[in-house]
Parts: sequence; structure tokens; C-alpha cells
Amino acid sequence: MDDRELRWAQLMRSALAGDGAAYEQLLRELAPALRTVVQRRLVRLGAPTAETEDVVQETLLAVHLKRHTWRTEDPLGPWLWTIARNKMVDHLRRRGRRVEVPVEDFAEFLPAPEERPDTGAMEVEQHLALLPQKQQAVLRSVAVEGASVAETAERMRMTPGAVRVALHRAFASLSARLREE
Repeated sequence: MDDRELRWAQLMRSALAGDGAAYEQLLRELAPALRTVVQRRLVRLGAPTAETEDVVQETLLAVHLKRHTWRTEDPLGPWLWTIARNKMVDHLRRRGRRVEVPVEDFAEFLPAPEERPDTGAMEVEQHLALLPQKQQAVLRSVAVEGASVAETAERMRMTPGAVRVALHRAFASLSARLREE
């Protein structure tokens, strides 16, 4: 067991004893380590690295919910990496065998969709208002103002991957709401 995992185990023991600062420090140290491992595995599996943060957050949530199951005499690493592996498998199963290609790679070849004649500016604003602020801003920038993902990322101080994720989530949310109507 390396020094890092020994430190994590000590932080987890302190956290389980009620030390909130130790728990916060543990999560701060786990997140970048998880990001590195998850991203490497996604690349190896041919999955988009933009999904890294989703898997990391799911893993951290599982660590939080299952922290009472860790036996304090055991090393933390195997327990943590098992959770991360399981969350990766769950994520990939939910994802299915889809292959995702960024739409901007084909944007110039795709015909613009026809506007629905009954979609007014007021209706669009009402639907946008239902989205979280960041998704609203990203969707307005890319879909309404016509900015590129890179321009939006720079303007909003986000990574291009985070912009694509927010854009995808905004479209998925709007699509689900419109299907309900």
C-alpha cells in the first residue's frame, strides 16, 4: 500500500469518527485520482472522455453512501477502486453500445431543421426558463447565438467537454419535456 492510500485510509477513519474536515479533505484528494483512472479507462474502452465527470461524481456519491461498509482495518484502495470499477460498468451499461460523434464535426453537412411554425419566441423562452442556469447559458450561446463550443467554453470559463455535456443535458431535458407535452 502506498503513502497516498495510507493517508486516505487515515482520513477515512477520522471521517468515520466524525471529523468533517478530514472527510472533506479525503474527497478533495480522491476526486483527481478518480478522474485520472476513469478517464484512462474510458479512453481504453473507446468511450467519450466527456463522460469522465459523470462517473467520478457517481463514484464519490457511492463512497459517501457506502462509507460505513468500509472496514477500518482494511486498506481503502481496493474498496475505493472496486466502487469506481462498478460505477464505470454501470455507466457503460446504461450508455449501451452507442458511438457518439461530436455534431460540430458534421454541422456544415447537415441541413438546418425546419422551424416549427407554432414555435414562438415566447414558447422557447418558457422552455429555456425551466433549465438550470448553466444549461440555459450554454444552450443560448450555442443554439441561439450560434457560438461554437470552443467560443462558449472560453466565454463561460468551462472546458469544451463540459460545454458539450451541458448542451447534451439541456437538449435531453428539453426533448423529454416536449415529448411529455
